[in-house]
Amino acid sequence: MKKHRRWLRIVILSLLSFSVLAPIMLGSLRLKALTSIAGKREFIEDLASIKHRADKLRFNAVEQEGAKELKGPKLLVFKEKDFSSVVRHSSDENRDLYHPGNAPNASKLLEASGEYYSSASGKGNHKIQQNIKRVNSRKKEQPNHGGKHDQHLHNQERGSRNQHLQSQSRVLADENIRRARDQLIRAKSYLSFAPPSSNSHLMKELRTRIKEVEQAVGDAFKDSDLPRSASQKMKAMEASLSKASRAYPHCSQMVAKLRAMAYNAEEQIRVQKNQESYLVQLAGRTTPKGLHCLSMRLTAEYFFLQPEERKFPNQQKLNDPDLYHYAIFSDNILACAVVVNSTISSAKEPEKIVFHVVTDSLNLPAISMWFLINPPGRATIHIQSIENFDWLSTKYNSTFKEQKSNDPRYTSILNHLRFYLPDIFPALNKIVLFDHDVVVQRDLSEIWSVDMKGKVNAAVETCLESEASYRAVHMFVNLSDPFLEKRFDANACTWAFGMNLFELQEWRRKNLTGLYRDYVQLGLKRPLWKAGSLPLGWITFYNQTVALEKRWHALGLGYNAGLSSSDIEHAAVLHYDGVMKPWLEIGIPKYKGYWSKHLQYDQHYMQQCNINE
Repeated sequence: MKKHRRWLRIVILSLLSFSVLAPIMLGSLRLKALTSIAGKREFIEDLASIKHRADKLRFNAVEQEGAKELKGPKLLVFKEKDFSSVVRHSSDENRDLYHPGNAPNASKLLEASGEYYSSASGKGNHKIQQNIKRVNSRKKEQPNHGGKHDQHLHNQERGSRNQHLQSQSRVLADENIRRARDQLIRAKSYLSFAPPSSNSHLMKELRTRIKEVEQAVGDAFKDSDLPRSASQKMKAMEASLSKASRAYPHCSQMVAKLRAMAYNAEEQIRVQKNQESYLVQLAGRTTPKGLHCLSMRLTAEYFFLQPEERKFPNQQKLNDPDLYHYAIFSDNILACAVVVNSTISSAKEPEKIVFHVVTDSLNLPAISMWFLINPPGRATIHIQSIENFDWLSTKYNSTFKEQKSNDPRYTSILNHLRFYLPDIFPALNKIVLFDHDVVVQRDLSEIWSVDMKGKVNAAVETCLESEASYRAVHMFVNLSDPFLEKRFDANACTWAFGMNLFELQEWRRKNLTGLYRDYVQLGLKRPLWKAGSLPLGWITFYNQTVALEKRWHALGLGYNAGLSSSDIEHAAVLHYDGVMKPWLEIGIPKYKGYWSKHLQYDQHYMQQCNINE
């Protein structure tokens, strides 16, 4: 019994001692771990502080060295007899500089560039001051005779001298701007060598100098000259660049960096140009949201009309050969409206005008509804759908389906329908064909009296190389093909679609529509021309075209922003050929006014679809 109690007492004491000692042991172990972590952190912080002190001492040493030992750039004066040798020597040094292993030569070039710009600036200023003194001294030495003739000669001489001084000052200003740009490039290159998180005194100084010089260059573009304070900023920049060249003496790395920067810049420019071209072409093929809305609303309103309300007046004039007949092939409501409105507003006898609008079945209701609520005044209008031409769908439709192109502007039946004018208008002898992207500014009655000389087509030529509208046959037609090489002259003058007068009787007699279909079938077998109707027009109407005067048709408003305002004002017809159509946002702004003034933007449907000028 006693033994049992004794063992029980020992167990209890052991448990008590364990409960006391265990927390002490665990606490000591945890404290030891925390102490080791803290030691490591202190060790890392010590290393960082040592490194920071080393960097600080390094850049302080550079600054002190630059402040004590750096001197201004030496002005080198070359005599004429030594100039050629200096040029040969400098060209040899520049050739050796760009070898990867010639870092010292590169360092010399960086130093020489600063010296050159400083000497050039000093020479230019000194030369101008000498000229000013020479002019003032001549003024004092010149006697005053009081004669009008002498005074006139004196004024002319003084004016020529002033012009010479002004030209010299402009040359000096351009030189200073080039020098400032060179400094900016060098400074940004040095900044690229430093780590992104570097905030050293030298890097901060370079950033400050870059901002100052960039501001000076920006002010120079506004005033066409560098301000006076710019010279001080450029001197400060040159001093900072000298410090940077001492901090980073390995100029072979600078050369490699500059080459990489130039390559990257060229690559970015190429990519941006390709992207811009693609987006412009894509935007040219799209339909604006407002135009789509307008088409939907007009279509809905059209089907609410009774059959007798859908008819246009004066339909007995449609086949009268004594009237002026104009054809428009389009699926764009606003484009058709502008062509019709501008032609009527410029006509002296609008009652003699007949418009023939041909569209597809999808847009027929909308275009019809537009002209029912906006009648063309005293003129006559007739709107047809290509589905109404049974002969086209059965006899010629296969030709259009075989056209291979990703651009719907080239594969559209409306685009090739111009080659079937005699079949569409069998009762007419003459007709003027408009593209839907034109604006009429003058009365066109005079064009109907043009002497066709037994030919079929009358158009404005585009064969002058000095003009932006220049087009050569070889640009669109494959003249290396033996078939085309034998039949067509590579130097033949080209012409433009947009506004063309066609003699339909001669067209029928010469069966040019059949000739066109033969060329299309031949082009399906091998590549003879680029997609589109223009090269087909050139070969179909080869030797069958009469040249019109330039005043009849102004081209390029859809791609050329540099057209002469006088040529635009005096032209009878303006043509927005190109992808920058006036109804698109990408249209050239300064040309949009000629087009938009023929639309009524306060109309109910235009307001509903948010179509504004």
